[in-house]
Amino acid sequence: MSIAQGYFDDVIAKLAGVRDTQDEAIAQAAEICADTIQNDGLVFTFGTGHGGFAALEMFPRTGGVTGFRPIVESSIALMHHVLGDQGTAQYRFLHTREGYGNAILRSHQIKEGDSLILFSHSGINAVILDMAVEFRERGLKVIAVTSVPHSSQVESRHSSGKRLYEIADVVVDTGIPLEDASQFIDGLEFPVGPTSTSIAVAVGHAINASTSAALVARGETPMIMVNTNSNRTKLAHQQNDRNYAELWRRLRSREFSAPEVQ
Repeated sequence: MSIAQGYFDDVIAKLAGVRDTQDEAIAQAAEICADTIQNDGLVFTFGTGHGGFAALEMFPRTGGVTGFRPIVESSIALMHHVLGDQGTAQYRFLHTREGYGNAILRSHQIKEGDSLILFSHSGINAVILDMAVEFRERGLKVIAVTSVPHSSQVESRHSSGKRLYEIADVVVDTGIPLEDASQFIDGLEFPVGPTSTSIAVAVGHAINASTSAALVARGETPMIMVNTNSNRTKLAHQQNDRNYAELWRRLRSREFSAPEVQ
């Protein structure tokens, strides 16, 4: 068996594991998201580093429902330069510093009824936990997409002493092991083929789709993003423009509160 075949088999097995064990958690997450969207709120999504990829996929994305709002903090989301601006040195420093997550939330004008999905494989870093703690303190719902097998074996890097799965209202466990990379090559010390991103993105899409189903079950008509690279491009753009207008309406309804002066 080739490394590629082994990798695909492993991803398929891990997806099947999530499918077979996390359906109830995904349904609970979808009900929270549906509550938020039905009541004119926003479901914020966030992750640092590679966790940010899954957060970004939630909106705007073909088949996704309007009401999800990714937060992208470029200094801890983009580290592809490695050296120089937005490099790994800055990322390593910033995502472990408490208070940064709270500052990010203040810039997004969080209000009553909002909810938050945090994508974090380890669930131990300060920025993620800042956000989880603040949302819970405000009485708002937090959904975690994280690896309990990994997180339970490492210590929190937050003053709360807790890991994400210990704070969130709903935990969708990706089940990814501590190593993350899944394929071992004879003669090579470290494994290759990471799996956490693929599984997290799939979980995000499952929550998104399940949210639409929950809204329809309530008699609502969710506003869905449509693929514009098809034979109905004009119709798709018209639909998506309505979605963007709806997002703007939700953003415009928020009262501005200035960031705290330290």
